[in-house]
Amino acid sequence: MSGHSQGPVTIHPVKSKADLREFVELAFRLNRGDPAWVPPLKGEVYGLLTPGENPWFEHGKAQFFLARLDGRTVGRISAHIDDLALAQPVEQGMGPGTGNWGLLEAEDAEVTHALLVAAEDWLRRQGMHRALGPLSISIWDEPGLLVEGFERPPTIMLGHNSPLYRDWIEAEGYRPVKKLQNFSVEILDGFPPLVNRIVAAGEKNERIRIRRVDKRRFNEEARLIMGILNDAWSDNWGFVPLTDSEIAYIGKKLKDIVFEDLIRVAEVDGEAVAFMIVLPNINEKLIDMDGSLWPFNWARLLWWLRKPKSRRLRVPLMGVVKKLQNSRMASTLAFMMIEYIRRDGVAEYGAAEGDIGWVLDDNQGMNAVAEAINATVNRVYQIYDKPLG
Repeated sequence: MSGHSQGPVTIHPVKSKADLREFVELAFRLNRGDPAWVPPLKGEVYGLLTPGENPWFEHGKAQFFLARLDGRTVGRISAHIDDLALAQPVEQGMGPGTGNWGLLEAEDAEVTHALLVAAEDWLRRQGMHRALGPLSISIWDEPGLLVEGFERPPTIMLGHNSPLYRDWIEAEGYRPVKKLQNFSVEILDGFPPLVNRIVAAGEKNERIRIRRVDKRRFNEEARLIMGILNDAWSDNWGFVPLTDSEIAYIGKKLKDIVFEDLIRVAEVDGEAVAFMIVLPNINEKLIDMDGSLWPFNWARLLWWLRKPKSRRLRVPLMGVVKKLQNSRMASTLAFMMIEYIRRDGVAEYGAAEGDIGWVLDDNQGMNAVAEAINATVNRVYQIYDKPLG
């Protein structure tokens, strides 16, 4: 981390396959000493960064940068612009002129400075007047910088970074613009009596049907759920709609880790109006795999996925259609789905804890649900912005 007297930090756009490999590998080198860091599968990371594989690139463009010092790679960052985000209303956090950066890894403050300057310059040249980050790469991937909750490894699809980054980023003039919270909840012994009463009342309501998803109709179910999601989240801060090709891509990526009894769709009067997706925490396995499925990790993972046991389950996504939001019906459906999945999670997967998130700090409905089931915040992510003068 020391010895900067040798020479200046230089910035290089990623141009070749070798550059991209350095970009991916750097995260492994810099985070290897952090016991809470879960190495992602390298194939997944390459997929995220590759136009033609990740359908985000159908409406977005990105430039990746490496920082080098004396021939050694000491940092990385992405700068990117999403046409769908530019089309969103300004008061929802994105909007015209807002570009993004993310995937930051750096050895020290000086490297961070050089990387952010490079990302900001690129955004300026593209006509942007505001930088919002970190996003890796879209709001649907891993948004925000972890600022609280470094002690334990994250569950599936949650980011993790060095606690040093916060000061380094804030020193560059970035101000927090939005907080994302992840909740932890004990699920072994069930929820408070109030929740059980709401669930029991819902069970007597003939208009309500809570069903499992049908994996044989997987693509159809994925489209149905993501359609509800696009409607449910459309007024949220930072929302960018998912395209049909992104929905298909997410479905394909999740197919091996979704289980029928961990996903519920709620119907009212025969219409699907809400859903909840819960995933077993594959990170419990990945933490020892160093990003590779070869030679034997693939078999280990497949064996585990046949009937996963997972101490902690994660709720990455749930939603209720907009017309029902802030209604009693919405909270009834939420509690029923949570309770039904809780029962199966405990009985079938050996789960004792749940993770719910992330949740925007001003999402009153979800924060009220979290409070009612005695969930507590265990990780906080922050998204920053800065005007590009």
